[in-house]
Amino acid sequence: MSVATRSLLGAVPVGDGRTRFRVWAPEAERLAIRGQALERGEDGVWEAEFELAPGADYLVELDGREWPDPCSRFQPEGIRGPSRVVDTGAFRWSDEGWQGVSLDELVVYELHVGTFSDEGTFDGVIPYLDGLRELGVTAIELMPVATFPGNRGWGYDGVYTSAPHPAYGGPEGLARLVDAAHAAGLGVILDVVYNHVGPGSEAIAAFGPYFTHRHETFWGDAIDYSQRGVREWAIQNACLWIRDYHVDGLRLDAVHAIYDDSPRHVLAELAERVREVNPHALVISEMEMDDYRPIEEWGHDAQWADRFHHEVHVLLTGEQEGYYEQFGSLRGLAEEYRRRPVEKLVVCAQNHDQVGNRAAGDRLPREALRVAAACVLFAPQTPLLFMGEEYGEERPFQFFTDHIDPEIAEATRQGRKREFERFSAFGGEDVPDPQDPATFVRSKLDRSQADEELRAFYRELLALRRELPREVEVEVDDQARTLTARRGDAVLHADFANLKVELRR
Repeated sequence: MSVATRSLLGAVPVGDGRTRFRVWAPEAERLAIRGQALERGEDGVWEAEFELAPGADYLVELDGREWPDPCSRFQPEGIRGPSRVVDTGAFRWSDEGWQGVSLDELVVYELHVGTFSDEGTFDGVIPYLDGLRELGVTAIELMPVATFPGNRGWGYDGVYTSAPHPAYGGPEGLARLVDAAHAAGLGVILDVVYNHVGPGSEAIAAFGPYFTHRHETFWGDAIDYSQRGVREWAIQNACLWIRDYHVDGLRLDAVHAIYDDSPRHVLAELAERVREVNPHALVISEMEMDDYRPIEEWGHDAQWADRFHHEVHVLLTGEQEGYYEQFGSLRGLAEEYRRRPVEKLVVCAQNHDQVGNRAAGDRLPREALRVAAACVLFAPQTPLLFMGEEYGEERPFQFFTDHIDPEIAEATRQGRKREFERFSAFGGEDVPDPQDPATFVRSKLDRSQADEELRAFYRELLALRRELPREVEVEVDDQARTLTARRGDAVLHADFANLKVELRR
């Protein structure tokens, strides 16, 4: 691959108040920024270097029409505003001695920046970091922070993938959070989305063939990774977070919807390039069940293992509608305990999907929390906690959006209602309006009623798992509805009939 192709896309300050711009636009006839023409180079990349200092705003003139930069580092006015030149080399860091977090010791805590604190910002997360480390967490996982339409959302509809959302505090806010996490002894994993682009994607497509009709995704047009420029758009984004923001790992969203017919899959190349930046960086994928390409073919460190969640959830709640229909057996859960390789499989009892994609965003019932926690944290696989579960958060985590296009907003409302019409427990009128700001506010954590005994139980479980070998023996009693697991000299006895759990050594 040419040096030019590997050079960074977007706006990169080069010193003395000057910035180098590189934009992939293979079908364009003319590109200009602030009246300065860009020259077409190889591989459809246009470039120029001229006087423009960090902090300056700009748009890219593409054949007479102006658009934000597809590789913008900051969109201070949202997806329809100008891009801003950001000098990520000017971030102040105090983490010189930080060594990262290893997969072997990984305990992930997933959080949504907007609802984790009253402030709803990167800075709002910082006061809670020491408490998470004391609990036994080793890394926080941020739901996507790339700029999406509006100010409220889960983040999976990002448009400008390299621009930390202004509502959360922008680039400097993210850098402060990562630095503070490292000071607290916590790694940072960032959720990234390369399977689709959210509403407003026409601003990306204007620059070139980013999308293809050869494949389809549930969320929108499939991304065309046969195009070299598109591969660089995604891979350089992954490297940006690791290099410029000191992020310790990436969680790749729904990789089963990332299609690539190239001889080498884009996600294999991505993992290799990320490790060129930081050999210790983790690459973790969300993949549909029973497809192990991420860890078996693409060189990823781990992937989510949803079967474990589904078995535990049905055993605890008795729900068997929809995709839960085939789950809920003790023997099925026992098989998940035995599934290998243990450190490469991420398991949980709650996460943003399994809570937030319920009609009302309700969490596990309080009486089930101790059994759920014990099942996950005693398992030899890599555990993931969802924000608030450690103290029994009772507020829901609902599906909320802030689409700025009225048609998209209404389509989202109606689609959410239709999604739950087939579930007997819900009528369409019961589904919260995702566009209503109250839906977002209801989803903010409320720590005022925290169950400190439950938190202490989590702390005890996390301390115990650090002492145990990976090997596990599991027995089940279908009649009594119990599961007994042994790791070293520790024994877990989970009673699903009475929702009780016992740990002994």
